[in-house]
Parts: sequence; C-alpha cells; structure tokens
Amino acid sequence: MDKKTIIGVVLMAAIFIGYVMYNSKQQAEYQELLQKAQIEQAAVEAQAAAEQAAMQAAADTLSKEQLELIEEQRQTEMFGEYLVAARSVEAQSFTMSNDYLTVDFTTRGGMMSKVTLSEYAKYAPKGEEKEPVVLYDPETAMFDMEFYIKKDLKNIQVNTSEYVFTSSGIEKGEGFQRLVMSLEVSAGAFLRYEYVLYDEKSPARDYMLDFNIKLENLSPIMASQSTLGMEWITKTYQNEKGFKNENLYTTLSYRFPDEDDVEDLGMSEENKSKDVQSEVNWIAFKQQFFSEIFIAHKNFSYADMGFVTAPAGSGFIKTYTARVGVAYNPQVTDYAFSIYCGPNKYAVLSKVRGKDGEKIAMERLIPLGGWLVGWFNRYIVIPVMDFLQKYIGSFGLIILILTVLVKMLILPLTYKSYLSTAKMRVIKPELDALNEKYPRQEDAMKKQQAMMDLYKKAGINPMGGCLPMLIQLPLLWALFRFFPSSIELRGQSFLWADDLSSYDSILNLPFNIPWYGDHVSLFCLLMCFTMMGFSYFTYQQQGASNQPGMAGMKFMMVYMMPIMMLVWFNDYASGLCYYYLLSQILTMIIMFAIRRFVDDDKIRSIMARNASKQKNKKKSKFQLRYEELMRQQEELQRQQAKSKR
Repeated sequence: MDKKTIIGVVLMAAIFIGYVMYNSKQQAEYQELLQKAQIEQAAVEAQAAAEQAAMQAAADTLSKEQLELIEEQRQTEMFGEYLVAARSVEAQSFTMSNDYLTVDFTTRGGMMSKVTLSEYAKYAPKGEEKEPVVLYDPETAMFDMEFYIKKDLKNIQVNTSEYVFTSSGIEKGEGFQRLVMSLEVSAGAFLRYEYVLYDEKSPARDYMLDFNIKLENLSPIMASQSTLGMEWITKTYQNEKGFKNENLYTTLSYRFPDEDDVEDLGMSEENKSKDVQSEVNWIAFKQQFFSEIFIAHKNFSYADMGFVTAPAGSGFIKTYTARVGVAYNPQVTDYAFSIYCGPNKYAVLSKVRGKDGEKIAMERLIPLGGWLVGWFNRYIVIPVMDFLQKYIGSFGLIILILTVLVKMLILPLTYKSYLSTAKMRVIKPELDALNEKYPRQEDAMKKQQAMMDLYKKAGINPMGGCLPMLIQLPLLWALFRFFPSSIELRGQSFLWADDLSSYDSILNLPFNIPWYGDHVSLFCLLMCFTMMGFSYFTYQQQGASNQPGMAGMKFMMVYMMPIMMLVWFNDYASGLCYYYLLSQILTMIIMFAIRRFVDDDKIRSIMARNASKQKNKKKSKFQLRYEELMRQQEELQRQQAKSKR
C-alpha cells in the first residue's frame, strides 16, 4: 500500500468518525427538545382540561335562565339585538280571501302557510263530505330568504325563516287587500314583505297574489354578495281519485325567459332534481289540475329544483323544493314577484301576464300536445267545450256532441276510406286470379305490376283505406292528451262514472292484476269490446282473409290491440274511454249507412267509369318511372336466376 492510499483511508475514517459523533450529539439534542415539548403539551392539555372542568363546574352552578342569558349575549354579539329579539316573539296569523282564494299567513318567516281554493273540492266517494282543495300543507310549507350582513368585520348569514316578522294587520283598499310584514335587521334597517290579493274578478287576477320584497335602509349593513337567495318548500296533498294517474301528471315545471314553451322534470314516480345556472322566469309546483307558480318579473338568476314522490296511500303526492336567487344590487330596494295558486285552466292561465303586459306562457303547463295536436285542442276542442258548457249541464252530452262534430269533420275521409275498402272487396276475385297466375317468387314483380294495373283501371288508391285513418290519428292523440288534463271534466259525473277526469269503477278487486290494476272500468271495457267488433267488421270488409300476409294481421287487429287498450286505459280518464266508445259506435253507424246506400253494384259502376277514363289517359311521369323501375327489377332477377343455374 503506497503513501497516498494510506492518507486517503485515514481521512475517510476521520470523516466517518466525526459524522457519527456529530449525529449522535444532534440526536441527543433532538430527543431532549422533543421530551420538553411533550411535557409542555401535557401541561397545556392539563390546564385546558382544568379550565373546562372549572367552566363545567361553574355552568352546573348556573341556572337555566343564566345559561340562556349567556347564549343570548353571544347571539346578540353575532347577529345584533334586533334579530335576536325577533326570534323569541310569538308569531301572529292573518287571513286574506276573495271569491276564489283563502290565504293564511304567519309572521314566522313572513310567509303563506295555507292556501284554500273556494271553488274546488277534493275527490270523495258519493255520500261522503267533500273537503276544499288545499294547496299548501301547513306542517311542511316553508319560505326562506337568505342574505348576508356585515358585523364586526364578519359576514353573518341571515335566514328569514328563523325570525318572526311584525305586522300592523291587513289593509283593505278599492279592489285589493294588502298585508305588510316587517323584520327589523338593525336599527332603522328593515326587510319588508308585501302581499297583495285582488278582488277584481278578472281571470288574470283571481288566483294571483303580488309579492314584493323591499329592502329599507339595508344596503349600509349588507355584505358583498351577488344574489339574494330564496328557498321554497311545500308538500302537495292527493286531491284526485287515483294516486297513479294524479302522480303521472304531477311534476315541477319552469320557463326560460322569452320562450314560448315550458320545461319540466318529467312525469315520473321517481325522485327528480335539476340545477339550472341560467335565468328562469317562473317555477311551478304543478299537480294534475292545480299549480302553485312563483313568478320573478325580473327573472331568477338560477334555480335548483327537485321533488320527492310520496308513497301511495300517504295522502300526499310530492314534496317540492326550489332554491332560487335574484340578482342583488345595493341601489335596488324593491323586488317584484307574483304567486299564482289556482287551477290549471286554459281560460285562466292564458290571461296571466308579466308586469309589463308580456305573455309568460303559463297556459303551456296544460299538456295539450305538440304544435299540430296542441293547435287542435287550443282552437277547436277547448272553445267548443267552453261554448257548450254555457248551455248544457251534462258533460256526457257535451262529449257526445263533440264526438259528432269531429265525425262530421272527417266524414269525407270516412267515405273515401269505405269506398277504397269496398273496391278492394269487389276486385278480390281478380286479385285471387293474379295470385294463381303468378305463384312463384320469381314472378313477384310481374304480379305487382299486374296488381298496379288492376288498381289503376279500377280507380283504386292502395293507400285509400289507410290514409284517412292516419289523418285521424292526430285528432285521437289530441283528445288523448286533453281529457286527462282537462279540469272542466274534474268532478263531472255521467251515468255510473262519478268523475269523468278519472277512471270509472264498477267492481273493485280484492287483488291487483299486474299492468291492469285493482278495479274494472266499464267504459274502458265497452270501448275495447266495441273496438274488437269494429276491427273484425273492417277486416271482413277488406276481404283480406285469403290475401297473403294479411291473415296474420287478424289476431293483431281484432284481438291483440283491444286487449292492449284494455290494459292501458283501465286507469285513464273515463271521459276519454267514453269518447273513444262513442267514436267507434258512430264510425260503425256511418259505415253501415254508407254500405246501405252504396252497394257493390254502384261501386262496380263507379269502377267501370274510372276504367273508361283511364283508357285514353296519358301516363304520368311517376307511373312511367315506376314501370321502368319494375322492368329493371325484373331484368335483374332474371339475370340472377341465370347466374345461379
């Protein structure tokens, strides 16, 4: 080992020994400091425990009143003496009413606690006393406004539902009643709620309350904030006969500004929620026939909405919650709202306007269908029913007249449909002959061409029997949408049905049949039997029993569809089943009458005239293209057959 190597080893050993000695010293100092810190921490904890024990011992010696005084002092330091005092005041109740509404108010939270509709009653079986419709459940109704105030460099949250407002009572004026409730937040700074109910007997005002929020001298103590938050909660009673049907039409709806339609959370038994981060014009807690609608005339800034469905048999339908906000500006002291509590009646909702007279589309809450179907309901069905209601007291007769009018409207289509069906029956022997002449699959194009020539000579449109029925479908769908949501039918009895807006039951079953229910609806049963008879008659008239591909449709047309309708409509409005029953009966009467006056001989003469007209008639471009297409298809099939051989 040379000299340099020895020196290197010695230096490395010295460094290692020095590091070990230094680290040992540092570790000893660290352990000493850690032990000292633990001793100090234990001393602090012991002192805190002793102080807590002393405070608990002192508290045990204090009376309940002294403890409450200490808590009150703490609350006063946080919220101020005025808000603290407003918590312990005894609440007062007030009632305002007109010919349509009775509204109960409580000064606790400064809110409506109960709304009763004077003209409408809950469903009750015959012989039982009927109760008025109540829109708010007093036990669960809650309205809260949330804002922030400055206190000792802190932002303090204020929720109005925790405080009792003060009021000097109801003021009555010319055509209105006013109730003002005030909450003194700080010395000379007030939050005021103003409710105004009208006695004008105007559809736009009958069920409407103006609700104005006024911030008086509050801006100096208001904390920096962009919105004033509000929360509205209520539980809705079951007011109709069947829970299932009423729940189906009960939902939460809302409208975006300047829109002609409304949005909703869906008609469902499930719990739903929606968070909208854009402006909303109004929010509706919509039931099947009644709604509570909160309207912001300057729009809500956002809306967090939802509902929870109550169990069947509980007496309730849904619990609604809406958390909304309006833009806050320190220079703005008045915020204008309106609250509608009333029926989902087109004649009423369509008259409601905004503060500047603009339309706010509240009538769109009524599910009348899309643009075509809705147009038919708005401008034909509703005006006709409103007109007839002035002179006829029975809605059973009104529906009969409406059915007759609809049948007269589509009578030309019915006549054409019958002629097309009758012509098909008359030429059935010729069609059978074509089937025998072209039995092979390769001759399908030839047979199709021959059939088209036969239809042309006879003046038959192959779609003539189906097209009129398709045109009627929008009318049937329109009334399907209208009857279950028509408040005009609510509570109206006819024959054995005690409420045309709900199902009629002639037999309540002691068990529930899946998809069908636990009762037997006679109108639905009669409708399905009539449909079965009419379908069988139509099938026979078409002479389709021997046509290829048509025999398999018999079961679907004659039996399956009526059975499916029986399952679907057993829980639906009896007025709708009654209308469909009348419609089927009148259609059968019209068809039998046409058959009596238009026999097969007359049809043959009509067909002969059509055939003579077609002889010298120039073929249309469509016919020429169709014939060319048929020739091309036939040539293609011939080539494919050769290639296979």
